[in-house]
Amino acid sequence: MKERLLAAAGPLLGVALFALAFAILHHELAAYDYHDVLGRLSEIPPHRVAFSFALTAGGYFTLTGYDALAFRWIRHPLRYPRIALASFIAFVFSHNVGLSFLGGSAVRYRMFSSWGVKTGELARIIPFNMITFWMGFVALGGFVSLVAPLRLPGEWHPVITSSRPLGVVLIALMALYVSQSFRRQRKLSLWGFEVDLPGPGMSAAQVAISSLDWALAASVFYALLPPESGVSFIHLLGAFLLSQVVGVVSHVPAGLGVFETMMVLLLAPWLSGDAVLASALAYRLVYYLLPLLIAVVLFAGFELRERRDLLRRARGALAQWGPELIPRVLTIAVFATGMVLLLSGATPAEGGRFEVIERILPIPALEMSHLLASLVGVALLLLARALQQRVEAGYALTLGMLAAGAVFSLLKGLDWEEAALLSAMFLVLLPCRRFFYRKSSLLSLSFTPGWVTSIVVAMISTGFFVLLVYRQVEYSHALWWQFEVDAHAPRSLRALLGGAGLLAFLGLARLLRVAPPIPLPPTAAELERVVPIVRGSTRSHAHLALLGDKQLLFDESGSGFVMYGVAGRSWVSMGDPVGSPELRRELAWRFHELVDAHGGLTVFYEVGGEDLPIYLDLGLSLRKLGEEGRVRVSDFSLEGSVRKGLRATRRRMEREGAIVEVLPAATVPRVLDELSAISDTWLRNKSTREKRFSLGRFDRAYLSETPLAVVRRGGRIVAFANIWAPEMREEFSVDLMRYDDEAPSGVMEFLFIELLLWGRQQGYQWFSLGMAPLSGFEHHRLAPLWNRVGALLFRHGENFYHFRGLRDFKEKFDPVWEPRYLASPGGLTLPIVLTQISTLISGGVTGVVRK
Repeated sequence: MKERLLAAAGPLLGVALFALAFAILHHELAAYDYHDVLGRLSEIPPHRVAFSFALTAGGYFTLTGYDALAFRWIRHPLRYPRIALASFIAFVFSHNVGLSFLGGSAVRYRMFSSWGVKTGELARIIPFNMITFWMGFVALGGFVSLVAPLRLPGEWHPVITSSRPLGVVLIALMALYVSQSFRRQRKLSLWGFEVDLPGPGMSAAQVAISSLDWALAASVFYALLPPESGVSFIHLLGAFLLSQVVGVVSHVPAGLGVFETMMVLLLAPWLSGDAVLASALAYRLVYYLLPLLIAVVLFAGFELRERRDLLRRARGALAQWGPELIPRVLTIAVFATGMVLLLSGATPAEGGRFEVIERILPIPALEMSHLLASLVGVALLLLARALQQRVEAGYALTLGMLAAGAVFSLLKGLDWEEAALLSAMFLVLLPCRRFFYRKSSLLSLSFTPGWVTSIVVAMISTGFFVLLVYRQVEYSHALWWQFEVDAHAPRSLRALLGGAGLLAFLGLARLLRVAPPIPLPPTAAELERVVPIVRGSTRSHAHLALLGDKQLLFDESGSGFVMYGVAGRSWVSMGDPVGSPELRRELAWRFHELVDAHGGLTVFYEVGGEDLPIYLDLGLSLRKLGEEGRVRVSDFSLEGSVRKGLRATRRRMEREGAIVEVLPAATVPRVLDELSAISDTWLRNKSTREKRFSLGRFDRAYLSETPLAVVRRGGRIVAFANIWAPEMREEFSVDLMRYDDEAPSGVMEFLFIELLLWGRQQGYQWFSLGMAPLSGFEHHRLAPLWNRVGALLFRHGENFYHFRGLRDFKEKFDPVWEPRYLASPGGLTLPIVLTQISTLISGGVTGVVRK
């Protein structure tokens, strides 16, 4: 429980700020109701609306300059039309959706990488854009706050009376930034961290583009203000900048509610609250929702075109983005539909329509329809999570809720618009059955703190809307028991209470449910069950399950598994799930749900690139660990000048009487005593101890499960390695490699040469040399800190671990290098995760500080 509360601290703070913003807004709008706001909204002149559209177009055109400038900074030749398309779509998604479903960074990665932009280059673009974004705010905000400071509302800010002190701080920051850009090294030190800065010319361009972006965004809001407002543009600009930043700091998506509250407070000297709120709603429609519709169409067109090209090139084998994208879009749409139903329940039905329906239905039916429509809205908020997790039962229940919601919308007041929306969503979702394949129970759904925050924010918004709509109705306890045709306020209150009660009941049920037992080490029956899956796997790392030191999680059919260990809060899967692509996706979700039920942290260690979309769907962050070397066995030979060194090693070993022999698993027990002596000698000479989890150890039962390669010299075994050799003949590898004092120099290189030749005779496609830690990291000054530290350790960490030496040894065999990643929660939990992984590998806390 303690771990869950700590994980929820950030989202809880966001919810608290959101609730505070609505409380302030409720106070400021005490004299108005929603009819006043709607009236103000309809009074905005059409020519001002048209002008706001033009300013919005100019604003998003300016936003594309962020990425255009970034590509110029990294000296990449990508053409501007492509940069502009990806930049526009990414910024629109960032403004509207945020990172919880489909953030701007994910869109940039998807689109730019498809056009040949490398991951390292993308890693330089993102921090550059962040600097550009904030430098425009610092420059423009500092200038405005000094020239035309805003008077802050005293009752909310009793100490600081104006924004002038903020302007002084911002100008000082800008002066520091400019001065640093003229220095030769151009590094800005903040609390021990160093941030690389561009030169003065590029810095000036950053400030100019970002300032123009902020000014145009504020101009859209200014154009939508009432003509008689009397507020100058510079005062509006100051209020806009401060409100936007407070919205960003609140962590509420798009600053919803927080931005509007700040604008109402800051523009109070010039405009009434209902006028400001109406302009804010119009601003949301013009600057946020309309571009979102355009961006969705453009992104869908991009995906269709990419999918078509992939189908033509790869005959359908690589076209995987539909299953990844469509459930995400449907998740957002269903959540939004639930919000529509909740907000509809907070408003009275139209008089003419309600008069018609009341002649047909009795009051109890009207009351029940209103309540059930709101409950369906709450259910859709929850079921959106089931759709994101691809749960089959969630798909079926969502269809049922959409159909029921359409019926209840008609029965509660002939709301045919809502019924049409729900029906349309039903028809869109109906043919998408194949994307929702998981058999998981709805009761086992995991709700992340971000999801809980979104649902709570939706309910708070609905409550505020009820207060705004029925502000003229004086509250009394009697309202709850008032059942009359014209009693719209009591009906909305009961609907709100019903929805909140349903959420409270489900939340309490989850809190009070019995925690599942901690998984135990695998039994002999489970280890026996895993053997045929390991032998039928296409990747050799599945053999680590035979060690018996990791828990096993099987899928329902028993055709795949996840092998994992638990250290503290970290539940670490060793490698990708084992099984077919469909099974791996299902197993990743099942493992994530198991970890969530215990309040742990989901971690996947040393995973490949094929399943990265799955880990991103789980909400995990990715960090590169190194690269795995894989040799294509059919291409390996000892011919040519490139292999001269390998040929020399082989001839020298043969002259010294060394030979390699591959023993079948059935004969391995006969030589285990001899191997044990070699292993003990090796451990003693290396001053180390047996590792676990990600590496094999000398275990008689484990070694007896696999073939064994031994190096004999004069008839005596001097070195050995167990072979991971699945029956699929796709990939083989070695795990435990040991040699004694009698082994000649270069014995491991000789062993690898002979194993490659053996693998070619056996018909294997690939030989895995294992991972080279920290290999392939970008050392560029704009690379992420994780990559730069990794590159530094790779270059200068030979005293601690032979990073470069290991890579150089494997490079002799001319492998294909494939990246390997850590998928885990990010932020402050990363050091905890890394420490606990080290504990698993080292066999305990003491092993972390010993070899």
